[in-house]
Amino acid sequence: MTHANCLRKQALEALILSDPCAKVTAVEAINLDGDYVIDLNADYHEIAERASIPGRPSKPELVDPKAVGIRSVHTEEGRATLLHAIAHIEFNAINLHLDIVWRFPQQSEQFYLDWLAVAKEEAKHFRLLRQRLAAMGYDYGAYTAHNGLWDMAEKTKGDLLARLALVPRTLEARGLDVTPGIQQRLAQVGDSNSVAILDIILNEEVGHVAIGNRWYLAECAALDLDPIEAYANLLKQYGVANPKGPFNKSARQLAGFSDEELAWLESLEQDRRQSPQQSKH
Repeated sequence: MTHANCLRKQALEALILSDPCAKVTAVEAINLDGDYVIDLNADYHEIAERASIPGRPSKPELVDPKAVGIRSVHTEEGRATLLHAIAHIEFNAINLHLDIVWRFPQQSEQFYLDWLAVAKEEAKHFRLLRQRLAAMGYDYGAYTAHNGLWDMAEKTKGDLLARLALVPRTLEARGLDVTPGIQQRLAQVGDSNSVAILDIILNEEVGHVAIGNRWYLAECAALDLDPIEAYANLLKQYGVANPKGPFNKSARQLAGFSDEELAWLESLEQDRRQSPQQSKH
């Protein structure tokens, strides 16, 4: 019998919620200080199979990533579409981190506490972006979005090492690389409010990727795997393109990427840049 107040069960219950406000409220209400219960061995798949996972609203409409379109920052609506896209990423990130908590049993207590703390910060990011959209006269769901982040969660639902490698260390680490450029574009058109929100997000996402790196390295050590070699193999196994530069080296270093891995990523980027030229010869 599982404990009704188990944090892993609370994570699943929040994941199932479809209303964004209700989901954020539920995540923010999870108490990680002091009197909590974590059943490390509980299997919640029976509950999950009776629900729609992840819970999400009917809007935004999910479309192919190529159909979402390019977002210009030179009009208010263009900036709104950009912020909407980032809000959608944060909403999916809430679901991703709730999912890893309930789905993978027999991890350490700290593993679950870490990912719930991350989910709480993702909820804060989503709330800040939604408030910013509201101040501009828009709301989450007003534009189309794609399902790339959650698609990766589905692909890796049976493989913890792959989940750690391909979500925090790949998809979320990409945010470390691209966010400064987005901030620069927004600053050029005077949108200091949005820039400030992205400052908060970028600083905290460094910590999220660091947690992903820490648990990925721990899992590699437990399986006696070389982290870089295992990562390269997982990219191929799951059909994920090599990470694309330019890389935010300082942020990635803070997030726990080794100098060796950063050099390897840079070598992949150089190969990528040279390959179109080579194909012409």
